[in-house]
Amino acid sequence: MNVKIVLGLFVASITLFFINSAAQAECKELLLGSAISLTGKYATNGIHTKNGYDFAIQKIKEAGGVNFGDECYNFSVIYYDDESKGDRGAILAERLINQDNVQYMLGPYSSGLTKAIAPVTEKYRIPMVEAEGASRSLFNQGYRYLFAVLSTSEQYLASAIALAAEKAEETGMAASHVKVAVAVGNDPFSLDIRAGVLEDASKYGMQVAVDEQLPRDLSDMSAILTKVKLLKPDVLIVSGYSKGAATAVRQIEEQNVKVPMIAMTHCESADVVGNFGEAANDILCSTQWAET
Repeated sequence: MNVKIVLGLFVASITLFFINSAAQAECKELLLGSAISLTGKYATNGIHTKNGYDFAIQKIKEAGGVNFGDECYNFSVIYYDDESKGDRGAILAERLINQDNVQYMLGPYSSGLTKAIAPVTEKYRIPMVEAEGASRSLFNQGYRYLFAVLSTSEQYLASAIALAAEKAEETGMAASHVKVAVAVGNDPFSLDIRAGVLEDASKYGMQVAVDEQLPRDLSDMSAILTKVKLLKPDVLIVSGYSKGAATAVRQIEEQNVKVPMIAMTHCESADVVGNFGEAANDILCSTQWAET
């Protein structure tokens, strides 16, 4: 290659490096805050959430920041561990706003914790962007500073009911003859799942054979599965975050529960395929996006 060309490319690359460095240096910084579950029952998902925030912020920085008008901005975040407790999250939100002087908040993990923090951000008029609080009860309170980037929870498994109706009719069975079993946790997200499923089942005239609440610690649903085996529903719906999903897949296998259609939430965060292998086959799982 011609020496002049090599030198030209070298000078051009160095110039671009310094231009980009200068652009980075000129970017202002917006301080964000987040009370997130790094310990406690939501720790697995809370850490996933934090990793997602950090990944996005790094990508934005690598791209040269975000432009608003004539200004360029990068982001930094102060994190505190809410210990998977709503009251702790609310206290930390006050601390982030009043002591750390954050300009914006990133949401916690779960609808319950988002519900605990939202009144605080509303009080101080601090915008909170969240991606992990899907309960529709969050969005009928008239909050003006809460912004979400996900579908609401009652939509998560409603499509499973529509699919069950479709498959029943394909086999010559009326959708109204489909029997549904529901087992969900006692939390805003899972209760919304239940409401959405029961609402859709009612539209088709389906029978609700089992409607049970998962135990508080989500570690044993054997009594519910015994009832499922006895009543033989056509569809089993489960929602209990990651721990509930893992418990369901494990105990369905252990108790040899046979249901034509099983649908649940949080399969990905529970890594049911990696942890349970073939036992996870044929389980329908909700997701916010499809990998491409």
